[in-house]
Amino acid sequence: MFVITLRFADKTKAPLFMDGHNAWIQRGFDDGVFLLTGSLQPSAGGAILAHNASFEAIEARVQDDPFVAEGVVSVEILSIAPGRTDERLAFLKG
Repeated sequence: MFVITLRFADKTKAPLFMDGHNAWIQRGFDDGVFLLTGSLQPSAGGAILAHNASFEAIEARVQDDPFVAEGVVSVEILSIAPGRTDERLAFLKG
């Protein structure tokens, strides 16, 4: 499981690449890799909860985000090995 943070580096360029970024997010959901996306508050960027992929695959996917490719955000990928979960998240322990 991974937590990906996308912190704004050059927020002024975000509107230029928003459509591509949103399409990239949708592909992550369509591919069954993204579980959740949301904004970092206050207006600092975004975060993604991802699974069903290797670290290398997540890295490659992140590089395909127009926000990353165009320097709109800086990225951090945190790898988490779930140990204890709520029953509703038991699928993450596999």
